[in-house]
Amino acid sequence: MLAGIAAVVVGLAAPLGASAETLEEVLASAYATNPTLLARRAQLRASDEAVPQALSNWRPKVTFTGEVARGRYESNTATQGREQGRTSETGTLLVTQPLYRGGRTVAETRKAEASVLANRADLHVNEQTVLLSAASSYLDVVRDEAVLNLNVNNEQVLRRQLEAAQERFRVGEITRTDVSQAEARLAGAIADRAAAEGALQNSRAKFITVVGRPAEKPAAPKQAVAVPGSFDEVKSTTLAKNPSVIYSDWTAEAAKHDIDLKFGELLPEVSLVGEASRGHNTSQQGNETETLEAALKLSVPIYEAGDVYSQVRETKHTYGRRKIEADKARRDALESATKAWEDLASNRSKIRSLEAQLRASELALAGVEEEAKVGSRTVLDVLNAEQELFTARVNLVRAQRDETVSAYTLKSALGEMTADGLALSVEVYDPTKNYNDVRGRWIGTGIDQKYDE
Repeated sequence: MLAGIAAVVVGLAAPLGASAETLEEVLASAYATNPTLLARRAQLRASDEAVPQALSNWRPKVTFTGEVARGRYESNTATQGREQGRTSETGTLLVTQPLYRGGRTVAETRKAEASVLANRADLHVNEQTVLLSAASSYLDVVRDEAVLNLNVNNEQVLRRQLEAAQERFRVGEITRTDVSQAEARLAGAIADRAAAEGALQNSRAKFITVVGRPAEKPAAPKQAVAVPGSFDEVKSTTLAKNPSVIYSDWTAEAAKHDIDLKFGELLPEVSLVGEASRGHNTSQQGNETETLEAALKLSVPIYEAGDVYSQVRETKHTYGRRKIEADKARRDALESATKAWEDLASNRSKIRSLEAQLRASELALAGVEEEAKVGSRTVLDVLNAEQELFTARVNLVRAQRDETVSAYTLKSALGEMTADGLALSVEVYDPTKNYNDVRGRWIGTGIDQKYDE
């Protein structure tokens, strides 16, 4: 809608050509290069490691200990003394296999899995924030370029109006007051143009912050943003897909499993321990020892000074808080969706009114100019009509920008302000790739990403 009357009729918005950069291209660029998103993806990959760390408690731990000792000893009898050197060599292989940890391994794994899903939702929250900010900054530049062009055009019109007024004053058709009125309007237009230039520079600076480079001939979007046709659909989609809601639900789920994790510290532990050792002592000829042992180890906590009981109670309260926060997240999401829906409807209604105002202002100016030619209208009447037309054009440009931003804000509340939801021409980041790669890994320290390049 932003490429409406102000761009088509007035012809002052940036034209869409082969060299123009579309909003979709900007969003794709921000998705691929924004440092906030890149950092969040790295954070998600780091959180993936909590799952294999939890699963490692099912696996055996193997350690080898080797020792070489060198010493001398003396023995004295009534008839003689004796000094002898001694070297001992010992190697021990210890294998410990956990069998039961009070349910902590299962609880820790489920907590880690829930945390991963929460972090994926949080990544989508940040993705939506970045893309909405990129869209807003892009549309701000489009709007401010159009407003600046309108101000430049208005200044040129008023300058010609002043020249005509000065000429009519010289021939005695109008008074000095009429000329002063034209001069005042021109001075105001010059000030407005300077303010518009400043606003455009600010919008361009914000665009660079979000996208990482200057805007390259931004053009008003051709197509309207697709949004649901009813508020009931908005509500149901928001509750099902809003990433903040999903994040809160999985955070509560992780807190629930944390209760079992802490409670497991009050339960017995059972592990199987195997040990093989071999030793050699040079102080005695042929003195070699070999040991093979297997043991079932049981550890039963009797009393932990009340610390673990307190931690269990703490996790229960934390779970309760997370559930309350999840309910609040649903309310906040519905509030945001409702506000965006109403803003969109309000801006669309506002655009229709401004379009009617613009048409009326154009007709009014044409009529006033014709009446001024026969002396039935003053210079001030013409200036006022021109100002009303200029104001209508600027207001329409601003309203068209606001309408498009409110549509994208609604998509954000719906959970659809994502690369996938917008069908951007970019490779969508797959959070399951790294997760599936590391989940069952038993060994290895390598990662696919190269952060030092």
